[in-house]
Amino acid sequence: MILKVNGEAKIIDQERLAVTELLSLCTVESPEMVSVQLNGKFLGRDQYASAQLNENDEVDFLYFLGGGE
Repeated sequence: MILKVNGEAKIIDQERLAVTELLSLCTVESPEMVSVQLNGKFLGRDQYASAQLNENDEVDFLYFLGGGE
């Protein structure tokens, strides 16, 4: 299947894939610190294992950094 991950087309050699599996395939560092947006909607962390990806889905991995004074 073809997915758009962080704005880039990515070919995945699987027909069924959960968000947790995509995080692993993309070797995302510190997945516990990543927010996932699927087709423009944020997923709760409790949805990562059950959210199945489909052909042409758009997935964004977002890291929120704190800081400032």
